[in-house]
Amino acid sequence: MSASSPVDASATRKRSSNNVIPSKDDFTSSAKRQLGTASHVAQQAALSGAWRYPVVGIFHLATNPKLIGPIMPTLLKGTAASVAIVVAFFVFTYLPQVAVLAFVSGPLAFIAAVPLVLGEAYVVINFVTRAFFFDQIGVDLFDAVLVQKRCKSLVEKGRTVTTKAGTGSKLGKVLKKPLNRFSVDSAVRYVLTLPLNFIPVVGTAFFLGLNGYKGGPSHHARYFELKGYDKNKKQAEISKRRGEYTAFGVAALLLNLIPVVSMFFTCSTAVGAALWAADIEKSTGQVTGGQDNEVSF
Repeated sequence: MSASSPVDASATRKRSSNNVIPSKDDFTSSAKRQLGTASHVAQQAALSGAWRYPVVGIFHLATNPKLIGPIMPTLLKGTAASVAIVVAFFVFTYLPQVAVLAFVSGPLAFIAAVPLVLGEAYVVINFVTRAFFFDQIGVDLFDAVLVQKRCKSLVEKGRTVTTKAGTGSKLGKVLKKPLNRFSVDSAVRYVLTLPLNFIPVVGTAFFLGLNGYKGGPSHHARYFELKGYDKNKKQAEISKRRGEYTAFGVAALLLNLIPVVSMFFTCSTAVGAALWAADIEKSTGQVTGGQDNEVSF
């Protein structure tokens, strides 16, 4: 067999180089594909109506004494911690960030710095509330609402539920529990995308959209656990409702960025997620009609 000539070797390297380096058409095709996907998800999110569940969760929690009563002491502690964190961030980080934003936003820097500071405070609040306050009550609220909405058999796959005549159902020991503590990946993504808020309006919209897209499915971690979904089944369900989860995630994030009451909105978002899960169960014929059940925990 004859050895390859220098010309052949050079031609081979050139062809290999052409295969490695993307062409202008490759970039254009990729951009069109990703913009098309983003547009489809945004349209699905806007039309899905899933954004309303975090809002409905507020009214459902506030008007149900058996839901809000047991969590009130924890809610007050979490709210106090949230207030302290927000005040500390505004005292120590607001003016320095106004100075930086002045180069980008000009006279709007005093306004543009507000969502940035709130976003930074949210990272710390989210860690503190989930690590010390929200972990158990989030599961309790989710399960309690499912039982209310006649999804008791689903909840019993993950915890004991006892029923007594005249007193309704009572949540018992948790048998399955999702790993819904503070997520390092979510926190890193959130921090890395915070600088988008330096760009007025458009940057904030991208910040909310990206974090809503990535974080929305996490609100149904307990639902996936109760359904017994493996990784592939869970991903299939998320893909099927990608726009809906994005809408839910954006609405939930917006509520949790509101200072002082973010702990309450964290709880009401769990309630809203459970209401949505109950509606999904109804739409698939898993739940029949009837009155809501009484439940306590």
